Amino acid sequence: MKLPSSSRNWITIIGSLVAAVNLLLIIVLFLISTILNKNETNLGLFIYIILPGFLLLGLIMIPLGIIFSRKKRIDGGLKLIKKFPTVDLNIPQHRKAFVLFVILTVIILFLSTYGSFQAFHLTESVEFCGTLCHKVMEPEYTAYQNSSHANVACVECHVGAGASWYVKSKLSGLHQVYAVVTKTYPSPIETPLHDLRPARETCERCHWPQKFYTNNLHTNKHYLADSLNTGWNITLQMKIGPEFSDLGFKEGIHWHINPDIDVEYISENDKRELISYVKYTDKATGEVTVYRNPDIEMSDSMIAASSSRIMDCIDCHNRPSHKYSSPTVYFDKAMLTNEISQDIPFVKRTAMGILRNNFTDKDTAFMQIRDGIINYYKSDFSDYYEKNSADIDLSVAALQKAYSKNAFPGMKVSYDVYPDHIGHLEVEGCFRCHNDAFEAENGRKITRDCNLCHTIIGQGKEDLMQFTNIKDSLEFIHPVDIGTAWKEANCSECHRYLY
Repeated sequence: MKLPSSSRNWITIIGSLVAAVNLLLIIVLFLISTILNKNETNLGLFIYIILPGFLLLGLIMIPLGIIFSRKKRIDGGLKLIKKFPTVDLNIPQHRKAFVLFVILTVIILFLSTYGSFQAFHLTESVEFCGTLCHKVMEPEYTAYQNSSHANVACVECHVGAGASWYVKSKLSGLHQVYAVVTKTYPSPIETPLHDLRPARETCERCHWPQKFYTNNLHTNKHYLADSLNTGWNITLQMKIGPEFSDLGFKEGIHWHINPDIDVEYISENDKRELISYVKYTDKATGEVTVYRNPDIEMSDSMIAASSSRIMDCIDCHNRPSHKYSSPTVYFDKAMLTNEISQDIPFVKRTAMGILRNNFTDKDTAFMQIRDGIINYYKSDFSDYYEKNSADIDLSVAALQKAYSKNAFPGMKVSYDVYPDHIGHLEVEGCFRCHNDAFEAENGRKITRDCNLCHTIIGQGKEDLMQFTNIKDSLEFIHPVDIGTAWKEANCSECHRYLY
């Protein structure tokens, strides 16, 4: 079959070569990935996104070249050349060309449909989100893999259902790809994400508010920084919901997201860490209560110019899948599971003294953790080290492993960069609002009474535990005697710095 003379131009020829080469590469790579069962993200990126893009470019160049060639000939005075080609199926050559065109179109449409389907699933996969931009996403991906949501795909929370948010996420992704390619991304990545889909459209698809569980018991085990690494337990009755489940949202921690009320707030610089204004609205009665902090001046004009936020799950559960534990938390966990030996004297105090430092990279951190601990025991506990060097080495390796899951010097990520607002031990958390400072005109305060959220029903050293019945509460006893200082200051004033 003879091709029209207008197809013999450089644009069409180059477009044909580009299309043919990329189609061949797609087929070869697809066969390789299928036969060898290779489903790496980078290979899929080439097969279903990058190469099809160049294939499409080549296909577009073919008719463009023909159009430009015909236009050039017409403008050159060849009036006999028709502006548009004619197709007559009674002519055998035209019929063969038409059949070939239809067959190729069907094949291309089939491949495009299949490729688009695979591209969709590739861009929705956890591996695509977590491994494609390795350095940038390493902290978030590592934390995600060790979270309670590790079996929930990233897109379930970051995108959710529906085409509109899929399109928004991919448009946002283009900006992120540009930032990675040009290395203009911030270190660490700034939070909170203001364009994140509302929690009521994502979190609440699984965590149905109307069916939250009622109170439950939560026991924490801590270790003191003394020679014996003394264990200290505290058992809390967490008032997640009401005492009686049929009361619904009338009391308990999850009262804050009762669908019949709105809790609005304004935070300084919109970081959601320093709250300066709180507004409560009862949707059923229309009652509105405004709480102000007298130590923070907020005029009506400033309030009107500020953007308020309606409280939802993310205001407390702000690190549901990407939590970075502090050294005290991951050390205690490693000691509880016997990865770090409880028999090594002063091991927690020694480890905390090292981990309070900032490290330039992970290798430096590993070296200083190992050298700091080993040199300490060689110097101050030489006899103990000679007999127990194997236990110390295993404990050092466990501490290095725990550090690698929670700190990423390359992206300047650590527990204090991304504070977790659940609780109030290392950051203000609950005390952002519940601090006795916010007061309404009627004299009502947002109290900092800890018993609103939990009661202590057990505390103390393992062999000297104090208990009370589940209807009562013990007064908190600080594991180290600091008098009444714990009543007058926020826990985070000390615990943020690993004291």
